[in-house]
Amino acid sequence: MKLRLLVCAAPLLLSGCSTLSGMNWGAINPVNWFSSSVEVSENGVGDVNASTAMDEKAIAEGLGGDYRLRSGMKTANGNIVRYYEALKDDKPAIIINGDNGTVSQIDVMDPEVKTASGVAIGSEFSSLYSKAYGTCEKGSGDDVGAVACQAAGSQHITYVFTGEWRGPEGLMPSDDALKNWKLSKIVWRR
Repeated sequence: MKLRLLVCAAPLLLSGCSTLSGMNWGAINPVNWFSSSVEVSENGVGDVNASTAMDEKAIAEGLGGDYRLRSGMKTANGNIVRYYEALKDDKPAIIINGDNGTVSQIDVMDPEVKTASGVAIGSEFSSLYSKAYGTCEKGSGDDVGAVACQAAGSQHITYVFTGEWRGPEGLMPSDDALKNWKLSKIVWRR
């Protein structure tokens, strides 16, 4: 009887090992069922901050186990940079970039993650700013075609807005054009 049970259970256990490593174990915890504990603040995103090691386990714990992590490498300014993508429904929801072994920048695209002041992905430019002058600039790098604005009262948080504009390529869109643009990314930098 024990041998028969062992013969039936062994293939199931062995085949499940590879798929269980990608499972989001944090989703099993009842505490995580009703709220998202991840929030963008001056200190970082969730418990991920400038002192967090660029380590999968440390980042997963800092995000509360709400995401499946995938690592990668890219070049930035001629240097090879390591990054992690926190996936939700197999889509990048948060991107964590590192420098010198610790987290340096976190890009949040998950609409369920808000700032400490309640700002979330999808917020309109006009609900946060009356004008771009003095707080916003044209996006660069991955954000070309967007507008990046420093969050009010923040040294570490930037809002990236995207939308339609048919003006000259090198110029910043007018305040009137920006008013309906939507927040597409919240960026935290150390």
